[in-house]
Amino acid sequence: MLAKSLPNEQLNAAHYSNDHQIHENFTLDDYLVSEKLDGIRAYWNGQQLLTKTGNIIHAPRWFYANFPSTPLDGELWIERGKFQALTRIVLDTEPNNEAWKQVNYMVFDLPHNSAPFSKRYSQLKALIKQQRDSNNRPLTHLQWIEHKSLDNLAILVQWLDIVSSHDGEGLMLHHKSNNYTSGRTAHLLKLKNHQDAEAIIIGYEEGNGKYQGMMGAIWVKTATNNTFKIGSGFNDQQRQSPPAIGSTIQYRHNGYTNNGIPRFARFIRIRDNPDS
Repeated sequence: MLAKSLPNEQLNAAHYSNDHQIHENFTLDDYLVSEKLDGIRAYWNGQQLLTKTGNIIHAPRWFYANFPSTPLDGELWIERGKFQALTRIVLDTEPNNEAWKQVNYMVFDLPHNSAPFSKRYSQLKALIKQQRDSNNRPLTHLQWIEHKSLDNLAILVQWLDIVSSHDGEGLMLHHKSNNYTSGRTAHLLKLKNHQDAEAIIIGYEEGNGKYQGMMGAIWVKTATNNTFKIGSGFNDQQRQSPPAIGSTIQYRHNGYTNNGIPRFARFIRIRDNPDS
């Protein structure tokens, strides 16, 4: 199931007018809201964990041995800001047992269940609570993503600001009556204080001051042939050994300038795998 973006400007306009309806087809009371996790999408088919492109995730046997036979849809996740570490662990074909102890499977849906989402969510929680390990202890690494019912846009905006200020991705809004679908749906919305996009590195710019002798910025080109530089979001190690020219990177920005250039663009990560 793929989400559509909820325009932030519509949310803010509705918030400041004290209106609970963002547009004629949206009422907050109709949705359950959760945090959008910066993880790796994982589908449990009852026997194996699969990536969003259908590749097998080579998790240790103990990780999924006591999962239910019921298919699950969710995210493999460590915590906010740990995406790169998660990628190295999850996409390794030789699983590292110690490293996998950091990973949780955060489940948000039951793909083969025909009930509306509000009922699926209740059934999902009950199912996960039933799962036990060989010593009859709860599976602490198998969790459901908490969803909340809100009736006030001010609370939604406050929650979004808190998540964003603590390196979170944003929020997801799932319509209570929505049926599970494998494609994009208008009843699953994502809400962020920023926008994410991808571009290809085409060059470097040398750093100044404390970054003398290191990479100061990268020049990138988008799919629409816009070129611009990104100078923030890098750590010192990345500046000393920058991503290779030709690499695809993900960056974050806040809208566009009058010339169509992403505003306040900052580097997030290299996108070197379609499953990441």
